[in-house]
Amino acid sequence: MSISSTPSPTPESTTQSFVERIIKSTPTPLPPMLTGCRSVDNYEKLNRIEEGAYGVVFRARDKATGEVVALKKLKLDKEKNGFPITSLREVHTLLLAKHPNIVNVREIVVGETLTQIFIVMDFIEHDLKSLMEDMQVPFLQSEVKTIMLQLLSAVAMLHDNWIIHRDLKTSNLLLNNRGQIKVADFGLARKYGSPLGPMTELVVTLWYRAPELLLGTKKYSTAVDMWSVGCIFGELVNKEPLLPGRTEIDQLTKIFKLLGMPNEKIWPGFSKLPHAKNIPFIKQSHNTLRSRFPYLTENGFDLIAKLLTYDPSKRITAEEALKHPYFTESPLPKDPEMFPTWPSKGGGER
Repeated sequence: MSISSTPSPTPESTTQSFVERIIKSTPTPLPPMLTGCRSVDNYEKLNRIEEGAYGVVFRARDKATGEVVALKKLKLDKEKNGFPITSLREVHTLLLAKHPNIVNVREIVVGETLTQIFIVMDFIEHDLKSLMEDMQVPFLQSEVKTIMLQLLSAVAMLHDNWIIHRDLKTSNLLLNNRGQIKVADFGLARKYGSPLGPMTELVVTLWYRAPELLLGTKKYSTAVDMWSVGCIFGELVNKEPLLPGRTEIDQLTKIFKLLGMPNEKIWPGFSKLPHAKNIPFIKQSHNTLRSRFPYLTENGFDLIAKLLTYDPSKRITAEEALKHPYFTESPLPKDPEMFPTWPSKGGGER
């Protein structure tokens, strides 16, 4: 992809330039910027993998090299105001967030019209949600630790760079056949600053959404990602979603029944949150989290309890979690190369 007159630009530099130019532009001059991108015709679509809110993902083959990739078509068909902010954030964040445990973007390619824009990424065999649905038994504790360490490493890097993912869940965590986790789907990711400014509370898939978001806060930061990490941890251990609410009220009720009813003592400022007066009061002051994880060690339980802490200011950070003693006790994290392999649904394997 080449959008400047500089001779022989690298794929990464040209894609970065493309995104930076879009950020600074209005919708009107957008088409000329895309004319230098490679055509999607350089890839042969093999099969459709999945469809999400922000795009459709295909497995495809590079016609020149034969290499198999993931091709994400951004949903732009109904856009009337130029390049949508969700797609821009996803491309921009993925270009900035280079990490072994974050899905790698190779280039941007285009079709015949402005509504046909594709992100070319490495193809990863599995997503954790689908994989766990097909597994006969849960991951071993050594495997859970490896997955969690990789996830926390990626999240720590994002947070160090002032990026919140805002949609961490098992279906957005990819696993290749070398035991490596790749965080994906950055459609809701955004940069944040200090002091915190207002942001939408309508982020994060319901089952993984932090209580402060459910209660209507508009000022939040990295702690919302850490709550999601706690829900993912619980799901990995028990092989089922931890808090599968049907509605926002039902989600809060499930949280209260698991952790007890919050109050000002354990969560200063709780009663002042926008929706705090409209929530159902649950007559349960005690925490039942331990009964949900009878086989977790004391260190493992301590980690999940710190991830699922009501007060966002007291919730453990990714950097702190990486140093938790859970990861250095027996059984130790399994070498990713020693992970089992499974047939890939996305690859059409059975």
